[in-house]
Amino acid sequence: MNGKAVMLPGGKYRVVVRKQGAAATTSSGIWVSVLSVVLALLFSGMFIAINGINPVSVFRTMAIGAFGSMNGISETLVKAIPLLLCGLGVSFAYRISIWNIGAEGQFVVGAIAATAVTMYLPGLPHWSYLPLMLIAGAVAGGIWGLMAAVPRTHFQVNELITSLMLNYIALLLLNYVVFGPWKDPQGFNFPGTPVFEAWMQLATIGSGRLHIGLFLGLGAVLLYALIMSRMTWGYKLRLLGANPEAARQSGISVTKQIWLVMLISGGLAGVAGMAEVSGVSHRLMYAISPGYGYTAIIVAWLAKLNPWGLIVSSVLCGAVIVGGYSVQMIGLPSSMSLILQGSILLFLIGGEQLRGYRLQWLRTGGE
Repeated sequence: MNGKAVMLPGGKYRVVVRKQGAAATTSSGIWVSVLSVVLALLFSGMFIAINGINPVSVFRTMAIGAFGSMNGISETLVKAIPLLLCGLGVSFAYRISIWNIGAEGQFVVGAIAATAVTMYLPGLPHWSYLPLMLIAGAVAGGIWGLMAAVPRTHFQVNELITSLMLNYIALLLLNYVVFGPWKDPQGFNFPGTPVFEAWMQLATIGSGRLHIGLFLGLGAVLLYALIMSRMTWGYKLRLLGANPEAARQSGISVTKQIWLVMLISGGLAGVAGMAEVSGVSHRLMYAISPGYGYTAIIVAWLAKLNPWGLIVSSVLCGAVIVGGYSVQMIGLPSSMSLILQGSILLFLIGGEQLRGYRLQWLRTGGE
């Protein structure tokens, strides 16, 4: 086995910690995700038990709230739609080792741009509004993503910093428009725009709030899977993520690829913002996102950037959010879901570090 060994005293045996190659650890990724969720449940359960509440009853209540009725399932999928689109966006960036944590801001500017279509383009044919809102959301989110990519490629500014700071700018812009020029004068001082007209709203599926934005997310996942598995561009992205220098030597323009990927990454988050205002809230309002862009990071890591895994992880995280509302009935705050999400991310990061190593027990005196 390749890698550096660290010898630890162990009596008759020695414990050898060896660094494994990437190929040796790929198959363990799914187990890291599964164990991270299990450990997060145990870890969160300790905090629940401290409050004198049975953790099992809490998790049962969360599961019933998310999946115990058609309305619960519908609400879980409603939450999963923006998580899937934002998670897919950051997965695109992470594929080439660009750490976009700006999906929250890209989501918000996408929602703002989609709303701007409804505010400033009156009198258009009814059928034209939804396509224009979709395009506006995607373009705005993509530009927001590029604003983090350009400093990275031209000035070596870490995209973690720029994408994070852009989140705050987007949120301040949101506050400005909903408390200021776009505020509904008949909204009883509520910080939000007037409700969209019916033709500006995404159609619903069934009697609940689930809307056709679900198909946007699933279609985007299918396209992502085809790109990464069947297209030459997907091969270039994988090469760039694994070995940027080899990608340069093979003639791939690293700058061009980073720009393009961040444009798509931000654009997908912007589409999520458009789907939220058009399909769920039917207006732009204060705190339009409960943190979808940040939770999308957990979605991407939990799925290991796998397209089909993204569907599962987005539904799981959507269920955690919806289940968090249910636990208020037994005396816990809805922020319980945030503790669970944070715990999952904590154990995912730890697991990613540890899965690159393997323990061996060897007899003293030889290997």
